[in-house]
Amino acid sequence: MAPPPDPSSARIPGPWAHRDVSANGIRLHVAELGDGPLVLLLHGFPEFWWSWRHQLVDLAEAGYRAVAVDLRGYGDSDKPPRGYDGFTLAGDVAGLVKALGEPRAHVVGHAWGGMLAWVVGALHPRLVRSVTAVSAPHPLALRRAVRRNTAGQARALGHLLRFQLPVLPERSLLAANGARVGELLRAWGGAGWTASPEFAEVVERNTAAVRIPGVAHSALEYHRWAVRSQVRSDGRRFVEAVSRKLEAPVLQVQGARDPVMLAQTALDSARWRGPDSVLRVLQDVGHFPHQEDRAEVSRVIAGFLAER
Repeated sequence: MAPPPDPSSARIPGPWAHRDVSANGIRLHVAELGDGPLVLLLHGFPEFWWSWRHQLVDLAEAGYRAVAVDLRGYGDSDKPPRGYDGFTLAGDVAGLVKALGEPRAHVVGHAWGGMLAWVVGALHPRLVRSVTAVSAPHPLALRRAVRRNTAGQARALGHLLRFQLPVLPERSLLAANGARVGELLRAWGGAGWTASPEFAEVVERNTAAVRIPGVAHSALEYHRWAVRSQVRSDGRRFVEAVSRKLEAPVLQVQGARDPVMLAQTALDSARWRGPDSVLRVLQDVGHFPHQEDRAEVSRVIAGFLAER
């Protein structure tokens, strides 16, 4: 097996600037481009800030200060042994908004980052101008769909249950120099994207990022808290805290062919969306709309933000 990459390898060069920001008691690495209203970009699994490389450029050109962050435990951000619960992760994002010197932000997230965007909107409404959730239903809509297996949502998240085992999921994710990362990206992405020239680099970059020491374990801790907390008091407090309708408008962007977060679960999130919210379902798109259909997703997000 090849030696693991240094965390600094996550600082991929480009038109953006890299820097560290202290927020909520930890150090977060961000990539930043542009000037204007703040747009925070939160990535999913098994990825890191670089999944938003296209929107960093597109939103900066549209007149925004776009900031993509390595979430707690990922990339070149700190990887503490705890803090992978919904309350703490939302506190990280809230602290980041303040540390960046802005009173409010548009919060945009994909998958786990998208569900975190919903949570930030619920727990820290004064800091949130809008929420954009890409391939990310409201956490309670997902919880309900899994329990009822609506449209097969429980089966679609079979990996979530396998990730509850100790140690073995980390070993599986890192075996054969992280080959499992590419398998997940290929299984979850749309056929057109996985056959595109870009996809080989996507696999290479994300595999290297997951192989950074501590990332595999930290990433799996998100999944473990989401499941295990449901029978604990912190999980009950979380459900109560995020149960109310958001004050901010919400844009949901959903791939019709997403095999992980199903379109029906996105539709069932309507009760939690704030006023003037929008749902866009993209045909022939899988779990990674912002990369699979970069131009359309950037256009939809920029148009939504311009009205808020």
